Amino acid sequence: MNFVDDDAFLGSGMKFPVQANKATGRFAVSTGAQNVKESIFLILMTQAGERWLEPLFGASLQGYAFMDVNLTNLTLLRGELARAIRAQEPRIDSVDIRFDDAAREDCLLVNVSYRIAASNTPDNLVFPFYLKQEAPDADTLE
Repeated sequence: MNFVDDDAFLGSGMKFPVQANKATGRFAVSTGAQNVKESIFLILMTQAGERWLEPLFGASLQGYAFMDVNLTNLTLLRGELARAIRAQEPRIDSVDIRFDDAAREDCLLVNVSYRIAASNTPDNLVFPFYLKQEAPDADTLE
């Protein structure tokens, strides 16, 4: 019986954040499920239109930085993030986005749950999205 190596099927790429392999001096490489997780992280960290050669790559997460945290805005954000991840990461076949705003007042934890299609393996990524706070009063700056 011939088994498919999941890591080979999922591919490999330069590790993010960029690191050097101490033994060889070359760029460190991530493979398999870790490479998928790093790819999703890159999608979330990249503003759509930021890359000249791939203008559709990324998510418009920064457009929500000053949002009021309410059900309507969270629903819009959930839909946009799920669409961006599904469109740009072909190695996964389901995405579920959940939010936790109870951790800190100025931080929204984005929990991205997904399933790797090749191995039917569930995985998740918790991404902290920092919301901008209001500007301080001019009186407090003195």
